[in-house]
Amino acid sequence: MGRRVVLLRRPGSAASGPSPIAGAAPLSLCAREPHVPADRLVAEMVPPPRFDSVRFGTYVPDPNQPSQSEAVRVLESFAAGLGGTPAGGGRRGFLGFGRGKAPKTPAGPRGVYLDGGYGVGKTHLLASLWHATPAAPERKAFGTFVELTNLVGALGFQQTVQTLSGHRLLCIDEFELDDPGDTVLVSTLLGRLVDAGVALAATSNTLPGKLGEGRFAAADFLREIQGLSAHFRTLRIDGEDYRHRGLPEAPAPYADEQVTAAAHATEGASLDAFPDLLDHLARVHPSRYGALTDGIRAVCLTGVRPVADQSTALRLVVLADRLYDREVPVLASGLPFDQLFGEEMLKGGYRKKYFRAISRLTALARDAARLVES
Repeated sequence: MGRRVVLLRRPGSAASGPSPIAGAAPLSLCAREPHVPADRLVAEMVPPPRFDSVRFGTYVPDPNQPSQSEAVRVLESFAAGLGGTPAGGGRRGFLGFGRGKAPKTPAGPRGVYLDGGYGVGKTHLLASLWHATPAAPERKAFGTFVELTNLVGALGFQQTVQTLSGHRLLCIDEFELDDPGDTVLVSTLLGRLVDAGVALAATSNTLPGKLGEGRFAAADFLREIQGLSAHFRTLRIDGEDYRHRGLPEAPAPYADEQVTAAAHATEGASLDAFPDLLDHLARVHPSRYGALTDGIRAVCLTGVRPVADQSTALRLVVLADRLYDREVPVLASGLPFDQLFGEEMLKGGYRKKYFRAISRLTALARDAARLVES
């Protein structure tokens, strides 16, 4: 059975908003090299601050997209069904059972996979499922795909299986397969957890059977990918990006002087040159990007420019996700965020990740406008 841990709220939320103080020296992300102990990785497997209070009732389906309302219905039923399914009880059916009742179907997918474009509320629904599942917080886990693979690296495969096998539910946000090693690792891990009776839920921009396409020789790992797909029932969620639905275009970048002044006037703000930050991200493992932002209440960047290579671009995507999770506004000079990634990148195998990053950074840039106005 998994060990019992004390759950901590993920640090770094800027929900209360930055407050100006005169003459404050800004912080620097480039000066930070965080170390994250394994017990913190486990303890922080809860929904991030932005999704701490979301519920199915706070999700607003688009009336023009019936798949959104259907997803809520299916996930509410899934959560209720987990109330009568003891962890460690072996493979069970996906749905069709209520609290305290045995499943009507003896076998079937043990998870739900939310597939859809960026900005349709998949993470909101995944976090709502975590909150709605009738189990103690230490019996359910929530993390990104990057955080899950890093947990295996920190604990080792067998210890990760032991730690998570006692859980009722494992939620995996931003599920993607970027390399063959992850494919084999995650396929084996999820198979072991399903056999232990753990229910799975995941979000992604890619259908399970299409994972890895355009990124590596996915055909060579078809067995593993098909094995992963067999664990899930796929729910397609259609719709447009809610973060920009009916809103004006993203604010234009500010001048270097405005960004610097705002950084000095805002308590807990960081100030870095964008090229320096990109170089620093190469020296910090992406699983530590959340810790990199601990205590940061606003990120100020000067000299934003297009990202030159794919590895750097993917690291920036992870940082954008962690800043969005923690509701940290981003104030920048240079080029607007929709010009970060070149045309070739936006047509390649990682295009959905890049569009998600643009969407989230644009929302955070809109949030940051108040730093200059104040």
